[in-house]
Amino acid sequence: MFNRICNINSNLQESIFLFGARQTGKSTFLRSKFPNNIYIDLLDTSLKSRFERRPALLYEMLHDKPQGTIIIIDEIPEVPQLLNEVHRLISEKDLVFVLCGSSARKLKRKGYNTLGGRAYPVYLMPFVSAELPEFDLDHALQSGLLPPHYLADDPTRRLSAYIDVYLKEEIKEEALVRNLSAFQRFLEVAAITDGEMVNYNNIAQDCGVSANTAAGYFDILEDTLVGFRLPAFSRTVKRRLTRAPKFYYFDVGIVNHLLHRKELVRGTTEYGHAFEHFVIQELRAWCIYSESGERLTYWRTHSGLEVDAVLGDARVAIEIKSAEEVQSRHLKGLRAFKDEYPQARTVIVSLDPINRNTDGIECVYVLDFLKMLWKGTL
Repeated sequence: MFNRICNINSNLQESIFLFGARQTGKSTFLRSKFPNNIYIDLLDTSLKSRFERRPALLYEMLHDKPQGTIIIIDEIPEVPQLLNEVHRLISEKDLVFVLCGSSARKLKRKGYNTLGGRAYPVYLMPFVSAELPEFDLDHALQSGLLPPHYLADDPTRRLSAYIDVYLKEEIKEEALVRNLSAFQRFLEVAAITDGEMVNYNNIAQDCGVSANTAAGYFDILEDTLVGFRLPAFSRTVKRRLTRAPKFYYFDVGIVNHLLHRKELVRGTTEYGHAFEHFVIQELRAWCIYSESGERLTYWRTHSGLEVDAVLGDARVAIEIKSAEEVQSRHLKGLRAFKDEYPQARTVIVSLDPINRNTDGIECVYVLDFLKMLWKGTL
């Protein structure tokens, strides 16, 4: 059993939606967090059918429970009609619900009751390094950090099934796309451009669709929690800044499989891309779990100077390099950032095992950086 960092109190006082992409471990997490509470699993076909036929059955089942009773409903998007009954039970009986699903898109798209602020969203991410007692960096970069994939000796078949069944079928169904081949091509193009600035016109041309359609495809990946756009840092002091976002899939293993990156080797471009993606993935999870309110962005000038990640309002700037020896040329973007925002803490994360300070820039070995991040000392 792994101790997940996701912050849900077992003595929950308010209802929540627990969202997370498929196979992030939501059901396992909830069963361990609430072992003695009422648990309704809507993946149980017979139970799902009964609630679909008669949603009011939920009210009859729970209306006599004591105030504050916690009820878990797993895969609530399977029977979204139940949300009206959940709303009634919260309002009339002061019951507390944990409503689990892979995204809110289906609920919003069809206009189902999203409880009008009576339940706040919480997100479960793939594993992060701090949750794994014997964390293996190279294995994480290759397999990704979805629990079934990271824990498998060879996750190839699992990744293939995940992409074929989930990304290519369920997301297509959610998207209501007419051109399925274009959407499948889009998934591959999105992987090719993973970690790069989004150019909707170029991606649309590669996929044979309009720029608006391509932008809509990115919306779908975000709404279903399969990807995210990293916004550009926007506070300008001297230099003109790029405004376009970057795109990342939510897990590096997905990108590897879509791009057929089977054996990542240190020192290669492919390894460098995976390394950067992984660190961004950890930073994003920290921002969500820490509830710090800090935004994660990246910084790039029109002249091409760039820093991979910025936390908050220029509080910390982070460059990510898979180099085993940090050299002066790797610090160019951070130096420019420091010139623009002198109060910022500047860090380069790499495979260089010698931690040191160079011209006010901290050079930190990646495993030490991860410990700093999750201990809250970054």
